[in-house]
Amino acid sequence: MKVLGNHILVEYYKCDKKKINDCLFIEKSLIEAAKASGAQIVETKLHHFSPQGISGIVILKESHITIHTWPEYAYAAVDIFTCGSHIQPKIACEYLSESFDAQESISIKVPRGDKKKFLSKTQK
Repeated sequence: MKVLGNHILVEYYKCDKKKINDCLFIEKSLIEAAKASGAQIVETKLHHFSPQGISGIVILKESHITIHTWPEYAYAAVDIFTCGSHIQPKIACEYLSESFDAQESISIKVPRGDKKKFLSKTQK
């Protein structure tokens, strides 16, 4: 199936609580994961909540990587949305798992924008 992009939803469990509550560490990890996957970074933005937790985005030329952390549960949710065939999002997933010291992770790949359906609808 030809698609416009792929969206990988990743759940990281039993992470290092201090690491996933450190804004600078999270930003560095997301940037390094993006670079490792072959993506080109446009901009990053993160927010640290009080008393804990982080939400952030790395905007890529090829789409984005987002994160939401719940340190109190040692849990992080990451979305990696990529367009183009030169990006290897699985590498980013693995990098983040190691970076967060996650004991378990689960991922789901969702194809986005089925070109066959997209093109048939725009030609009507």
